[in-house]
Amino acid sequence: MDNRYEVFCLADRQFYETPDRLSGSGAGSGSESGSGTSSSVPLFEAAQRELPPGWRRFVSGDWMHINPVDDKGAPLPGRPTQGWKIHVSACLDNAEKTAAKVWDYCVPRAVPFKFVPGPQPLHLRNSKYAGRGSSGKFVTVYPADENELHVILRELGELLDGEPGPYILTDLRWGDGPLYVRYGGFAHRYCVDGTGTLVPAIENPEGTLVPDLREPAFHVPDWVELPAFLEPHLAARNATTTNDLPYRIESALHFSNGGGVYLGEDLRSGEKVVLKEARPHAGLAADRADAVTRLERERAALERLSGLGVAPEVRDWFMLGDHRFLVMDHLPGRTLNSFFAQRHPLLEPEPDPAAVADYARWALRIHRAVEEAVAAVHGRGVVFNDLHMFNIIVGPDEESVRLLDFEAAARVEENHRQAIAHPGFIAPRERTGFDVDLYALACLRLALFLPMTTLLVVDRDKARHLADVAAAQFPDVPREFFDEAVAVICGTDAASDRPYVPVEPSDWPGGRDSVAAGILASATPARDDRIFPGDIAQFADGGGLGIAHGAAGVLHALGQAGAGRYEEGEEWLLRHTAPPPLGTPLGLYDGLTGVAHVLDGLGHRERALELVQRVLDEKWQRLVPGLYGGLAGVGLVLAELSRTSGETSLRQRALEAAQILADQRRPGSGSAGTGKRAGLLHGATGPALLFLRLYEDTGAPQLLDLAADALRADLARCVRNSTGTLLVDEGTRTMPYLGAGSVGIGMVLDDFLAHREDEEFEAARDGIVRAARSRYYAQPGLFNGRAGMALYLARTTAPQARPAHLAAQLDGLGWYALPYEGHLAFPGDQMMRLSMDLGTGGAGVLLALAAARGTGAHLPFLPPLRRP
Repeated sequence: MDNRYEVFCLADRQFYETPDRLSGSGAGSGSESGSGTSSSVPLFEAAQRELPPGWRRFVSGDWMHINPVDDKGAPLPGRPTQGWKIHVSACLDNAEKTAAKVWDYCVPRAVPFKFVPGPQPLHLRNSKYAGRGSSGKFVTVYPADENELHVILRELGELLDGEPGPYILTDLRWGDGPLYVRYGGFAHRYCVDGTGTLVPAIENPEGTLVPDLREPAFHVPDWVELPAFLEPHLAARNATTTNDLPYRIESALHFSNGGGVYLGEDLRSGEKVVLKEARPHAGLAADRADAVTRLERERAALERLSGLGVAPEVRDWFMLGDHRFLVMDHLPGRTLNSFFAQRHPLLEPEPDPAAVADYARWALRIHRAVEEAVAAVHGRGVVFNDLHMFNIIVGPDEESVRLLDFEAAARVEENHRQAIAHPGFIAPRERTGFDVDLYALACLRLALFLPMTTLLVVDRDKARHLADVAAAQFPDVPREFFDEAVAVICGTDAASDRPYVPVEPSDWPGGRDSVAAGILASATPARDDRIFPGDIAQFADGGGLGIAHGAAGVLHALGQAGAGRYEEGEEWLLRHTAPPPLGTPLGLYDGLTGVAHVLDGLGHRERALELVQRVLDEKWQRLVPGLYGGLAGVGLVLAELSRTSGETSLRQRALEAAQILADQRRPGSGSAGTGKRAGLLHGATGPALLFLRLYEDTGAPQLLDLAADALRADLARCVRNSTGTLLVDEGTRTMPYLGAGSVGIGMVLDDFLAHREDEEFEAARDGIVRAARSRYYAQPGLFNGRAGMALYLARTTAPQARPAHLAAQLDGLGWYALPYEGHLAFPGDQMMRLSMDLGTGGAGVLLALAAARGTGAHLPFLPPLRRP
């Protein structure tokens, strides 16, 4: 589970939403205000003050900027674009007065600053799964030089002395107060980093833009000298170590904004232990409890449960620096969720009925064991409050279970609401006490057989539908086992005669029309950051524009599926690329090149050429090799736009991209190539596609050779499982998907085999077709789910693929379907909110449905193939 998504669930019940919309401070629109900002949500007093003459206020994301300006409203001349900046940390209780003190200090001295304008966005910034690189940052002050830096640190530090706040991991602390410093950019500037990604930048002494590192550790650029007045503070920071502890930390098991969880060894006994760290004032839960408070709760709960044998025993409790540590027994075994990939029979194309029955018996035993463990906890008067598959340890015997992570636990008489919980198991607000755990046990009944209960946070009635699917797939499980779960989850009887969705996705053309209608019903043309709701990636700079997650991808899918043009969406895309937002990526799926491709196909050639020229004006040659945001995608668009527009210079740039990629693949080139990633979007398969399309254009046989070499490089990163399914091996997991798995490689293998026979590629296709035929996939999306399998099976010329395989995947799309405004909709990645984008949501499903009906619908540069 990707914990980044939880923060994007707070502002809207149906769609992933940027958290700053909770603040009512502009919603990332760059809005300006000359006086107080009106809002229906709380704002700090400083955010509502009248500005004095010569000052300008504007909002960007969750920051409110307060800047001195000249008579024309422009920034004062001579202000630096980078340097040492000061961050002020604050808690929710003291943020109001901290903001007022910073305002009263900075405004009379004409020092620009920005701050988080309200308690809600500050809470999110310091929440458990907020980014560790931004945690604690409440105010940013921009000194003009090192002299002013020193003065502000001394004077403002004295004014704020003793005020608490979360430790800022990226910065160096000034004394023991709430001020921190870091060298970085003051203005928005960008460059391409070593991985080919567009990132915030600062300028080195040679005038070259280099990445402005924002990792959760203090870092000074090589050419910058630490001011002498900061040296004692660095020495103080480095003085805190783990050297004197009676434990050796061997590895980090998990990090969150609240701290880390570490596997270690007790040096006195040699036994394995787990050390859990808590940072004060950080990692806030919904009840505002910080990580230290929750760790104290966990210690109290574990001591109350001592001797039961269902939870780890407490070994130690100590402080290091100002961080708290709880030391516990290490529980042997694995978390319950890790057994899914190993045991679950629906991961096979044709599950053995005996294996299905065997798994059902095991899952029922595991659930009974968890029920008994929870009952033992309740017997000590404790509510677990966070029961889910990641917090259940299955012992080495694969039968016994124990529970872990009791930081949300409470005594039943305290009647605490859940403040932290897994979204697939979180109880409705009206459930309290032991009922919270009973609700999670009901969800576990479904999740053991169909791990899709995160959909319940979108619509709890989905439980009925999941129960029907699970019962059909596992006929040996008594139906009442699922019906009882639905009754607990929904609070009513399980039976219902009404269809859950208005139409099945596989029904044509009704499924297509319903998905398209849902997409259009979700559109918000008045917004500037995005028009169609989608993945959280759309909230990065320019993310609402592109093919993968933005407007361009949705418009492409609507057109390809025969659902008609959406002129208001086209106008939105044209309006928001004139010019595009600063920092918009350059690539095919993530940025400007892809937007240009879609706009050209819609007849907006002039804008398409403008956007491509913007790309060529950047250091595009330094992009990563891949298709998603790299040279392969840029080269394909340049070649296609040259053909449609007659601009021959664009063809030369496409050939230049191919030459760079060819040079990178040459032995001894010293290039990282595609790094450690494989597949269509990020691996060598993307360059292979460019080589193939240029071969079709030029007939040069060396291009076909290059395509073959690139495809072999990705196939070398694949493994076959025990049933012969070919999967990309990522080290910690194997992937079948269109975006980063073997099925994406298979898309281009098919194109290659249309030009040249190859025994290795033919052999690989058998395993790839098997990868596209599994009974279960975790998500419905095009890049990382079942829709991608349907698109591949609709297009492939592999003789092993059958119409029945495609039909099964189309039917399976209905497992994930949810109603939205009377239409069909689908969840995005992580399945906690609906998505309408191409890569993760409804637009991708729409494209796959249309391709399956032989309409010619396709992804860019992967048109339908002629079947033999």
